[in-house]
Amino acid sequence: MSAPATAITALRSRHLLGIAGMTPEEITLVLDTATAMKEIGSRTVKKVPALRGKTVVNLFFEPSTRTRTSFEIAEKRLSADTLNVAIGTSSVVKGETLVDTALNIEAMQPDMIVLRHSSSGTCHLLSRICKSAIINAGDGTHEHPTQALLDAFTIRERKPTLAGLKVAIVGDLLHSRVLRSNILLLTTMGADVWVCGPPTLIPADIRRFGVTATSRIDEAVEGADVVMMLRIQLERMEGAYFPSLREYFNVFGMTEARLRLAKPDVLIMHPGPMNRGVEIASEVADGPYSVILDQVANGVAVRMAVLYLLAGGADHEETT
Repeated sequence: MSAPATAITALRSRHLLGIAGMTPEEITLVLDTATAMKEIGSRTVKKVPALRGKTVVNLFFEPSTRTRTSFEIAEKRLSADTLNVAIGTSSVVKGETLVDTALNIEAMQPDMIVLRHSSSGTCHLLSRICKSAIINAGDGTHEHPTQALLDAFTIRERKPTLAGLKVAIVGDLLHSRVLRSNILLLTTMGADVWVCGPPTLIPADIRRFGVTATSRIDEAVEGADVVMMLRIQLERMEGAYFPSLREYFNVFGMTEARLRLAKPDVLIMHPGPMNRGVEIASEVADGPYSVILDQVANGVAVRMAVLYLLAGGADHEETT
């Protein structure tokens, strides 16, 4: 009889570039660590010295409310020194490249760079030229790993396990980095993932990721444990992918009637920002099955966990 596997206490990579390549044990480590981090948010003094002496630069080339704010709160709760680079008033507007911007920031010796960029692969590029740990806060249509981790954390708070759950992801599948990261995480953890959207917004190779794809929302939602709605990303669309927003809502919007096809204890999720009346009806977004605001709250704890683990976790604390 073989000995039981020892729980891991560290991530293999010093970067978080995506869910791709993460093992179930690493995903579980982040989620378990986030559970401890969430407790800090319930204290009167919401601060611990875990990252004291560490410097984190938030470098966001795209607009962001939830991700940028929660990273900054997470960094401050861990006592890191944080710097938010305002791209609109930086040398980027003078023509400086991403690489030169990163190398100039790197020269000031930060410990971590949290990057959001409109081009896929930018985080991988910086990881090859920077000594700082790189955290992907969303790169183009590639990945958004901390969103998938906080989604999994939110589900795990209410379901005993991710394995075996039917998770329906509905919306703009073609342009969504949230979709890709969630598919990778959920299938790695044993969930049964269904994806649904207009045929024009379903990637041709989506089934190679081990998901079931359909353009019939009733089929996707029927018996689902979790329904995750995705935003229609009009800013990434150069053509007409569907007749109108009203038509989209009529065919693919999450309504109370469609909600009744899912499990009685279904969870309704959305990574935000929501387009009410396009992807989701207000009565569903604000209803008893919605965990959308819980996702936002859990984003802080999960990002604290990622920062803590990439900084060395308990090993770093012992040396500070």
